[in-house]
Amino acid sequence: MATKTLIKPKKNAPRIPKKRGAASPRPATRLVSTTEKEMLAQKQVAAVPAESSTVFDPHLILTRLVGGKSTQEYQSGESVFAQGDTADAVFYIQSGKAKMTVVSKRGKEAVIAILPAGSFLGESCMAGQPLRMASASIIERSTIIRVEKSAMVQLLHQEPEFAERFLDYLLSRNIRMEADLVDHLFNSSEKRLARLLLLLANFGQESKPLAMIAKMSQETLAEMIGTTRSRVSFFLNRFRDLGFIEYNGGGMHVHSSLVSVVLHD
Repeated sequence: MATKTLIKPKKNAPRIPKKRGAASPRPATRLVSTTEKEMLAQKQVAAVPAESSTVFDPHLILTRLVGGKSTQEYQSGESVFAQGDTADAVFYIQSGKAKMTVVSKRGKEAVIAILPAGSFLGESCMAGQPLRMASASIIERSTIIRVEKSAMVQLLHQEPEFAERFLDYLLSRNIRMEADLVDHLFNSSEKRLARLLLLLANFGQESKPLAMIAKMSQETLAEMIGTTRSRVSFFLNRFRDLGFIEYNGGGMHVHSSLVSVVLHD
């Protein structure tokens, strides 16, 4: 028959008194609470966009179209479509940059958007708009893909991922337009110019800020923020004197410190 052995619990070890002259221990590291950890994690996730396993490229999907599309090279100043034209196609900027303008009945022109590579043009035809409400022209040499409306509808049905990203693009454009409207209604022309320069340099967006934005006339900037060329010239000189922007050859370097103008009350 097996003999049971009783194990006595060990007594706590006696505390060793601290010797005089001994080095004091390092202060304990502050423990971060669970709530603080969650807040830090949320900030990190919000700051870094989620990476997908495959990079989404609309151009690769557009190349699968057998018919209903065409590709054309444009030079600076050339028109893609004009206000009042029949809206029967969607355009994709493969490379380059374009601007959207609107002309009033009195002949006054306003620039409503500057669209970089990877943007769509004329997508409003997908909502049943019969005529173009704005004009699109090229700012710098560009490659544009034209997709007929019927082919675009078919592509959206056949490619769910493309349809999802296209919807995301439309929603983000709508949010940007709402923000532009609020900007025009409540902000001064100086703040509107500062915000425009930051947007052109990709500050606050998922893509990295641009080291240099392409040269743009003061007349175009004035049309975009709804003021005169002389006011734009005055504010640009002030931004340069304060170190917010720098001119370098044919471009402009925008510093992140320019955001202080937008935030200043």
